[in-house]
Amino acid sequence: MSAASCLLTEDQFLCSICLDVFTDPVTIPCGHNFLKTCITEHWDIDLPCQCPNCREVFNTKHELQVNTVISEMAAQFRQSAQQVASSSSSSEQQVSKPKEVPCDVYSGSKRRTWMFLLCLLCVFTAWMVSDQKKHLVGPLKEEYEAKKAELWKTGAEILQMIQKRRLKIQEIKHSEELSDEDADREISEGVQIFTALKESVERSLAELIKTIQEKQRKTEKPAEGFITELEQEISEMKKRSTEVEQLLQSEDHLHLLQSFTSLNTVPPTKDWTEVNVHPPSYEGTVRRAVTQLEETLSEQMKKLLPESDLKRVELKRVQQSAVDVTLDPDTAHPYLILSDDGKQVNHGDVRKNLPDNPKRFFNYVLVLGKQSFSSGRFYYEVQVKGKTKWTLGVVRESINRKEEITLSPQDGYWAIWLRNDNEYKGLADPAVLLSLKSRPQKVGVFVDYEEGLVSFYDVDAAALIYSFTGCSFTEKLYPFFSPSPKYGGKNSAPLIISPVNQ
Repeated sequence: MSAASCLLTEDQFLCSICLDVFTDPVTIPCGHNFLKTCITEHWDIDLPCQCPNCREVFNTKHELQVNTVISEMAAQFRQSAQQVASSSSSSEQQVSKPKEVPCDVYSGSKRRTWMFLLCLLCVFTAWMVSDQKKHLVGPLKEEYEAKKAELWKTGAEILQMIQKRRLKIQEIKHSEELSDEDADREISEGVQIFTALKESVERSLAELIKTIQEKQRKTEKPAEGFITELEQEISEMKKRSTEVEQLLQSEDHLHLLQSFTSLNTVPPTKDWTEVNVHPPSYEGTVRRAVTQLEETLSEQMKKLLPESDLKRVELKRVQQSAVDVTLDPDTAHPYLILSDDGKQVNHGDVRKNLPDNPKRFFNYVLVLGKQSFSSGRFYYEVQVKGKTKWTLGVVRESINRKEEITLSPQDGYWAIWLRNDNEYKGLADPAVLLSLKSRPQKVGVFVDYEEGLVSFYDVDAAALIYSFTGCSFTEKLYPFFSPSPKYGGKNSAPLIISPVNQ
């Protein structure tokens, strides 16, 4: 063999895991060599046991023995490298070049045997290490750098996730603090509101009792005078009766004749036939007190509550008077189509041939509710979503249903309508153009019969649309509905009587 075959390079004595020169090299079953500490640590974290170079897997962890041949060769290589480094200032530039290992380490036949083995092993190791360096060490380092970058990325993502969760914790704590503050504020405001309500109710009750007592005293005073006069007259008549009785029992005839004239006549008395004591009338007293209380409470709540909350409270108040309303098919104009449950009405394409009756509308596409009201309060809601024209309200029972009329209170209609998709009017006399902040999707209708009040509400916005006040109701009132014609499908949505969600 040539001397060149006995030259060893630094790469041939490097561990492919740590890229350091062998000190205690071990050989694993697949034939690859590594530093004992490197492969041990690798196997401790990589289960099952696997070769870092060829990826061969071993089911059991083998006991590792130091490869003495490679260990001795590596020691010789280090010694030679140190000698070269000390004898030449340019040795640093020549580290990567082949360095000779002295072949006179041994002598005789033993020397020749070792030289043959050594040369054979150097040839093999040169190929193996250079090939590993090219095909394994490089990719392993690249994989290491890639994995390292991934770990940095993962670590950064974890830190970011931790930071986000810490911020979320702060956000939750802050929200909790705000929630506590809001709860305390709501409780405080609630206490103020209900304290004011309690005081108002107590004042109103005291005033009601005072009013009733004053009425009672006004009745009691003349009654007591009448009783006193009657008792005085009774006393006088008893006295006269006693004198008459005594005179009749007396034997003194002269005294009887002398007293006859004065005792023979009834003592003067008052004519009580026309005297009457009428009990006081309490009719409407409680009702007026309740109305006054409501007004007082409303004023107080305006001071305590935001306008939006106040509107919602007002709507909730009228919704307490909710009633069930269904459509009356006997009143429906022939063009109208009613649902089977009596909750929806739409304008049809064909005029139906229906029997005429006094209740049915002839000129106007209207339909009434079956229910009538002649006292108290009532409220219902109608969905108008998707419509460009409609009319809603209440009518008195005696309205003209056959001829053309004006929809106004004078003709018995208290109503509002939508025209031209965005033109709202309260149908008073004259009609009032309404400016609404939002487009109502559901309209609430409220009537207080005794107060003469008809109000319309935008349910979703809890806003008052329009009110008729000071009305005089003397007969039954009926809800009425007009979906208006379809106008080529633009107004095809039905009017729907909706359940009231309180």
